[in-house]
Amino acid sequence: MNEPRNEPANGPAGEPTHKPAATRARGGEPFDRRLARAVQTVTGRSLGPYQSAIVRIGFSLTWLVFLLRELPHRHELYGPDGPWSWEMARRLMSGNHAFTVLMWSDGRLWFELVYGLAALSALLLLVGWRTRAVSVVFMVGVLSLQNRSVFVGDGGDNVLHLMAIYLVLTRCGQVWSLDARRAAREARAAQAGEPPRRDLVGPLLWTVLGGFLLAATWFSEVTGEWWLLVLLWVLWLGNALWWVVCRYAPGEPRTLLDALAHLTHNAVLVVIMAEVCLIYATAGWYKIQGSRWQDGTALFYPLNLDYFTPWPALSELLGASGIMVMVLSYGTVIVQIAFPFTLFNRKVKNVLLVAMMLEHAGIAVLLGLPVFSLAMISADAVFLPTAFLVALGARAARGRDRLLKRTPVQTLPDQRRADEEPGPRTLVG
Repeated sequence: MNEPRNEPANGPAGEPTHKPAATRARGGEPFDRRLARAVQTVTGRSLGPYQSAIVRIGFSLTWLVFLLRELPHRHELYGPDGPWSWEMARRLMSGNHAFTVLMWSDGRLWFELVYGLAALSALLLLVGWRTRAVSVVFMVGVLSLQNRSVFVGDGGDNVLHLMAIYLVLTRCGQVWSLDARRAAREARAAQAGEPPRRDLVGPLLWTVLGGFLLAATWFSEVTGEWWLLVLLWVLWLGNALWWVVCRYAPGEPRTLLDALAHLTHNAVLVVIMAEVCLIYATAGWYKIQGSRWQDGTALFYPLNLDYFTPWPALSELLGASGIMVMVLSYGTVIVQIAFPFTLFNRKVKNVLLVAMMLEHAGIAVLLGLPVFSLAMISADAVFLPTAFLVALGARAARGRDRLLKRTPVQTLPDQRRADEEPGPRTLVG
């Protein structure tokens, strides 16, 4: 009696119907190959260059506008003339371990210096000049002023507080920055066979920052600020290592540092997206629990408060319509709750993204909260499609060239291909 042979059953085309587990993926591609391609994606390049650039521009502009708007009132908000005195702030920070360089001295000159550096760093980060170093100064300025008087902020200040820390770890100057222009100029010079120019500004800037950091570590006596000092030292030593490797070991060590920089940037970009989703999800679910949001009358009350009515006639006109108040109240809750669930559908995500930006624009006009609205719109911008941002940048460049009456700069083929590559399609593509 012949024993049956264990042969795989064949399909209509004569091929085995049972495939190995490693090849049961989409298109029959092995799992290890897909994993290798994913690792190469997150370590081979910094994703979302336009999204990170628009976030950088948005938050630096938000902080700069706020500092300039409150320039006449800076002493009452954060300085020595405020109701929250220097000694009261010192006692609070001994318990909450917040960081602010304004606690190093209660002198008026020191406050003016910190306030001026905060505004200057916001301007330099806006135009993208030495973004690696300036982003650190920007973060220190934001934390120092906001932690000095914690009771004068709002939700927009909290978002700015977090984003200032995140921007330090991103490569947010790849496009739309003076750093990008300098890199393109150096690439054109290298293509033409010209010797590279020696950079003196970068090492000098980091040397000055290192001296300041050393003095801050030596003279600091405020408890709780050690964690940020450690972070600043890690950033400074990391950039020093980067400079040494680029100058003396441009081979595999440089490739390893590039991979680590790409990985850090991409991870922080995902954290920023998750932060925005968390903000809207928690805001929406908390609104559902309120009786005024449940009956659709929540918007009526701020429209009738003098503090939130910069345009009384417009607020009165909108508040008089019960249907509009109900639609806007329910619409706000629906959009905020639904947005995190639409990230994997680009069309629906883009529609809700426009709705949220229009909502914040309405808050800026109707409720008189322009800084808060600008901060939230800047956070929402991380989800803008790459194609839209590329087209927006091209139009802005053409307008700039027409205004200055100059010839557009030719883009290198490699740079053009990199600019046209989309980011993560399900999130920012």
